[in-house]
Amino acid sequence: MAHTFFSIVIVSLNPGQKLAKTLRSVMEQEYGNFEVIIKDGGSTDGSLTRERDGSFSVAWPREWEKTAGHPAADSRVHVFSSPDKGIYDGMNQALPHINGDYVLFLNCGDCLYDLSVLARTAELIEKAEAGRDARLRARPFLFYGDQYNEKQKSVVCSAPKLTDFACYRNAPCHQVCFYDASLFWERGYDTDFRVRGDYEHFFYCLYERDAEPVHLPLIISTYEGGGFSETKENRKRSAMEHRVITRYYLGHTKAACYRAIMLATLAPLRTKIAENPALSKGYNAVKTAVYRRGRRREKKG
Repeated sequence: MAHTFFSIVIVSLNPGQKLAKTLRSVMEQEYGNFEVIIKDGGSTDGSLTRERDGSFSVAWPREWEKTAGHPAADSRVHVFSSPDKGIYDGMNQALPHINGDYVLFLNCGDCLYDLSVLARTAELIEKAEAGRDARLRARPFLFYGDQYNEKQKSVVCSAPKLTDFACYRNAPCHQVCFYDASLFWERGYDTDFRVRGDYEHFFYCLYERDAEPVHLPLIISTYEGGGFSETKENRKRSAMEHRVITRYYLGHTKAACYRAIMLATLAPLRTKIAENPALSKGYNAVKTAVYRRGRRREKKG
């Protein structure tokens, strides 16, 4: 039997129809070599249906059956329901069930950007794997792309080259990252970080596991926005966790230097602009243009 290329993990807890929306974006993909692992935390809102044999399936709107089929009949979809202590604990509970070479985590409400995302990603990954020097074959890849922010109505481009400073500023979110599955063999997400668990794990992959980051020139996912990490209380915790993580992996001196640069370049103001729906589109367009210019210079060099 052919191996599974992608494991798509979706964690949920009382998501309403958002779970079906996210799953639909996966099931309609042109590329079919994937599995979906849905880790539910014990939803009671009808987003899951309990079958006669005790298993669970996703409640699927009837009007969608003609376009995507019913996932309950698709052997690639696996649903597990058990209590968890939050999103990162839920992700960790999904890890023993994955069989794919590369893992992508989606939150309920987030979707793959278009129908060709997995096909184009698989093509680029296979090209990168084939072009790698045989001496580096054991080094894990970490592929990441760009995101469309639904709330801001604009594309958010990831840094094409991940320097220490680029990581300090903002590592790509898990919804645009395809992790080599081996990056989860030794440990999963650190659940002590309630808001920035994916940020910490990204640093772990780069600085402790020596993963090779590769930017995919694709919009991977549509991010719903307005989620758990964006509440006022969690923003404060996010800033605290950011300090702890960057000091640990980059060192106090380098982290302090980067913090000073961010303040000097009005980073808090730029963040407000980026989050303003009326201004974010223009801001992100300028940011994207700068990144593209940098990529062109690298190719010429």
